[in-house]
Amino acid sequence: MISPLLANVFLHYVLDLWVHRWRRTAARGRVIVVRYCDDFVMGFQRAADAQSMLAALRARLGEFGLALHDDKTRLLEFGLLAAAERARRGLRRPETFAFLGFTHYGATTRRGGFVVKGRTQSKRMTAKLKELRDTARRRMHSHVGEQHRWLCSVLRGHYAYYGLPSNLACLATFYQEVRRLWFRTLRRRSQRSMTWSDFASLLTRLPLPVPRLIGN
Repeated sequence: MISPLLANVFLHYVLDLWVHRWRRTAARGRVIVVRYCDDFVMGFQRAADAQSMLAALRARLGEFGLALHDDKTRLLEFGLLAAAERARRGLRRPETFAFLGFTHYGATTRRGGFVVKGRTQSKRMTAKLKELRDTARRRMHSHVGEQHRWLCSVLRGHYAYYGLPSNLACLATFYQEVRRLWFRTLRRRSQRSMTWSDFASLLTRLPLPVPRLIGN
């Protein structure tokens, strides 16, 4: 399996420089590209450019024995102009797209401008909570203080990555699920049944970090 570093170097020549040249020589409108390792999103001012790029990109990657992921590759209308055009045609607001663990969607500012917002991708949160449940089962008989340090680390890491202002509701959901997970873990290992009141008392001594936004 190729390392992320080598993948970045490889795709810099296979994709990045090629896209930059294509943008200057073939595009009729503005083109933006955001890439992280082998995952990337492209934005086009003109639909014709998007369709042309998709065909050209498949051919370009094929030259190197690569291919686009069919389940992750699609053309969609997105942005302020797309929203107005879809509304004119009586369609729902533009589709969303997943990228780097976020579901990105279009919204408007208080002044009516367009802004891209993100919330935690649902399947990513589901997978993370399943992983935590499995780990908590293995750590069931660890010291309570050790469990607390582990869960604090998990929550801080989650907030550091997903802590966007538009994602506060998902952060709160994740926090509540982690609290329930810890309660169920302690209750399962306790010789006497731990009550929610007992758990609330424990949280006053060993509080879990509450949701916070990046930079706060």
